[in-house]
Amino acid sequence: MSARAEITVTVNGLSTTRAVDPRLLLSDFLRHELGLTGTHVGCEHGVCGACTILLDGRSARACLMLAVQADGATIDTVEGLGSMEALGRVQTAFRDHHALQCGFCTPGFLMTITDMLRHHALESDAQIREALSGNICRCTGYEHIVNAVRELARERGPLK
Repeated sequence: MSARAEITVTVNGLSTTRAVDPRLLLSDFLRHELGLTGTHVGCEHGVCGACTILLDGRSARACLMLAVQADGATIDTVEGLGSMEALGRVQTAFRDHHALQCGFCTPGFLMTITDMLRHHALESDAQIREALSGNICRCTGYEHIVNAVRELARERGPLK
């Protein structure tokens, strides 16, 4: 058994320090150590995008990283986008466009879209579909998701 490593991360604006197994995946750290179960684990190979989080402001696959690799990082999970009482803007667009089906893939889509809206123009449906190509919806609800992102891209302010 390996010695535990101490890490400090800021998750959804709250700093936390924990001793973790050096082989603990970031997705498992978020889900089991911090109780942030919105980060889903689908394929465990970084292919489906269900575990997407923002790491220092950019989308990353939490199932492909060790928690110790995130030491010192700022992490945003789907729980940080809003709450049941006050949905965030991306969540509201998903609701308004019926972009939710079974919901398993939704947290990963929401985090990917948050990153893409901050860093990419998304000026056409082709660009939106390319931006979302790393996330898989088993229910194949892509058209409603594209509609939600199209609305968000149209209403957003200047690109960052």
